[in-house]
Amino acid sequence: MIDKAVPEARGVSVRTPADRTGPRTVAVWDLPLRLWHWALAASVLAAWFTPTVYDGLHRILGYTVLGLLAFRLVWGFWGSRYSRFRMVGVRLRAAPGYLWNLRRGMTGRYIGLNPAGTLMLVALLLSLAVSAITGAMSVTVTFFGVWWIEDTHAYASDAVIVLVVLHVVGVALMGILQRENLVRAMITGRKRIRSHS
Repeated sequence: MIDKAVPEARGVSVRTPADRTGPRTVAVWDLPLRLWHWALAASVLAAWFTPTVYDGLHRILGYTVLGLLAFRLVWGFWGSRYSRFRMVGVRLRAAPGYLWNLRRGMTGRYIGLNPAGTLMLVALLLSLAVSAITGAMSVTVTFFGVWWIEDTHAYASDAVIVLVVLHVVGVALMGILQRENLVRAMITGRKRIRSHS
């Protein structure tokens, strides 16, 4: 006897025979990851506009980013399937070929992050870590006014903004190529999967 609850248990929405030709969805991004994503986006955006104008707020936002990065590191090992880092190495190795194939509109189909998305995740996490850590260092007695700390913080912060813009452009491009609203997927946590019926 077939257990009809299995698809639902795996996160796939169950459909009746009449609508099996329509799109189905699968749970991908869990709630903690989605909250992390939007909290990080808001914190980074606010931090970009607050230095030298609202230094106290800028400092709080920097510590918030550090806390969010620490959470993501933990969640990368103990979160749900698509939150984990287990495929990062494989996807990073596939990224150059994947980006090359994008010239011809070949996107493949990935439920979680595709290789380009994985590359962006790693680049953003690293640049955010450098920016936030050097920012925290620059307000300590030991490193206050040290030129290379301040320069590294400024360059890393600029790199973060460049990567954020590339991320937004990439999401829009993939949404067009795959005919899928990826912003909605990061809000609802569900992505469309193709039917093979």
